[in-house]
Amino acid sequence: MSKVESADLILKLYDLRREETMRKARDWMFSFNPTSAAEYMQTMMDPEVGGYLRMVTSYWEMAASFVTHGAIDAQMFEDTAGEHTIVFAKVQPHLAELREIWQSPTAFQHLEKVVTGTPEAAERFAKTQAWLKSMFDQSSGASA
Repeated sequence: MSKVESADLILKLYDLRREETMRKARDWMFSFNPTSAAEYMQTMMDPEVGGYLRMVTSYWEMAASFVTHGAIDAQMFEDTAGEHTIVFAKVQPHLAELREIWQSPTAFQHLEKVVTGTPEAAERFAKTQAWLKSMFDQSSGASA
């Protein structure tokens, strides 16, 4: 794959993120802070916001699969995207249990590989997790 082909696919992925329902789903996802696999499952099936959760997580798993299969250059993807890291940070604490519940040991495998597959990516992920935790701690303190 050429850099131009990677850039073209990244721009297409960006365009998909601008669709109205996807924008709403992405906005909602930013505030979603599941504290357990059970809460994740309950939210996933919620008639009001479950579609948002499924839309955003499947979108980023799909985009990550393009990287793991070589259709998009991994470094270019990391240089131009960051939201996938936030999404995975919300899933990762419950991933082992979700994989058991779904009987799917490969659930989110592409997103996991992209977000933690290199030392640089793993470091970025750890920083993202810490940042999200501080944001939710601040927000919890403000509402208490």
